Amino acid sequence: MRIIKLIFFGICLTSSLVASAQLIELKGKVIGVGRDEGLHILNKTALKYNITDENGYFEIPAKVNDTVVFSGLTYKLKEVVITKTMISKNKMEVYLTENITQLDQVTVGKILTGDIDSDLRNLDIETPINFYDLGILGYTGKPKTLSERKLISATSGGGIPLVGLINAITGKTKELKERIALDKDINCVEKLKVSYKDLIFEDENLPEELQNRFFNYIIDSENLQKACYSSNVLSSITFLKEELKLFKTQLTLDAKED
Repeated sequence: MRIIKLIFFGICLTSSLVASAQLIELKGKVIGVGRDEGLHILNKTALKYNITDENGYFEIPAKVNDTVVFSGLTYKLKEVVITKTMISKNKMEVYLTENITQLDQVTVGKILTGDIDSDLRNLDIETPINFYDLGILGYTGKPKTLSERKLISATSGGGIPLVGLINAITGKTKELKERIALDKDINCVEKLKVSYKDLIFEDENLPEELQNRFFNYIIDSENLQKACYSSNVLSSITFLKEELKLFKTQLTLDAKED
């Protein structure tokens, strides 16, 4: 009978531990001083993501000891570790602090009188001349990079079709296209590095040199552009986490070969 009781106790204990390790849809509310809609909520332990509704309410899959990050443009970033009480009550309230940027100094220029014509003359404002004033055509789109301008010149031949044909035959056009693609990849890597470097390596014991090597490593990934331009923060983080696993595996293989 005692053995049966011990077995029953062990089963109950195991069930309790399994239950506590399962994610639940934890409900909560963000309390701030301004607009609380659309704030980002990231469970960086379980890699789950959501946003608040128009009243600041949210749900996020979580379990005990998970770390949940709250962020928004007008608030300071805040991290909350999920407790047993939050899980048992299925409720949490998070108070955010307004992110106020203070100016070191305010410089007051010429005194304004309220007379628009007089004030404009006193401010010495000059209207800049643009290509419309000169009666010529101009480009108002997104500025081209140096490589993009070179590609346009190479393919158009400066108005001479034969030059564009020669560039295509010699491979110059292809080389410029590859350079533009590489520039885009480099910009994506830098964007991901600035946004997520601290988060990705927070629990990793990797020196700065290897962290930089990792971002050089992902430049060849076929999913780089997708992760870079994704509107879902979780997609970008998941991409980096998966690439980091591959990178660490490669480091292990390289160490064995040495």
